[in-house]
Amino acid sequence: MTETATPTEHPAPASVRPDVTAAQLADSLDALGHRHQVLSGTIRPVATGLRAAGVARTLRFVPTEVDSADPYRDFIDFMDTVEAGEVVVIATGGCDRSAYWGELFSAAALGRGAAGAVLDGPARDTAAIAALGFPVFAAGARPIDYRGRMRVDAAQVSVECGGVTIAPGDLVVADGDGVVAAPGAVAHQAAAAADSRAAGESTVLAELRAGARLGEVWERYGLL
Repeated sequence: MTETATPTEHPAPASVRPDVTAAQLADSLDALGHRHQVLSGTIRPVATGLRAAGVARTLRFVPTEVDSADPYRDFIDFMDTVEAGEVVVIATGGCDRSAYWGELFSAAALGRGAAGAVLDGPARDTAAIAALGFPVFAAGARPIDYRGRMRVDAAQVSVECGGVTIAPGDLVVADGDGVVAAPGAVAHQAAAAADSRAAGESTVLAELRAGARLGEVWERYGLL
């Protein structure tokens, strides 16, 4: 039976402005003392130019040798609860025994308004996902189905994905540089700092392009 956490009341989820990058959120978390919130570099976007930002909705897979008569039920039930603005986070223990995400899951998530998907295992149908424009970040690609190989073990619980513990509601930002997760306890603070950093870096960039010396800009803004 799939483990599912009991819903609890939460404050409004943290969010970031649309131009905030994964690097800016990572720097903000570093400044708050959370220096290990960047997921493994093996997790990459399935196509260039993708970005996802939203709160985590988590799912965990474990190996199985049982070919169930209804192998997709737990995943279907999970996907039908995804809400707008969420990033689906799939933890597999880094197992490449199968793919865990494809075109149809992407279409379903897109239809529900999800912000993206992050998984520490392979995806498939990557060309079709790219054509849909849905932001998927995965540890490679394999064409093999998870049926009879992996099964859903838990939903909406804390999981380890790409070497980082991610809980439901944590803030996730992913782009071409990688994936960063801000723990819920500091998510609002980290988001505000990342927003401020993004605004400040725009000013720094403009001054550097206009010919300002790097040292002068550093002394003035403390941003690089």
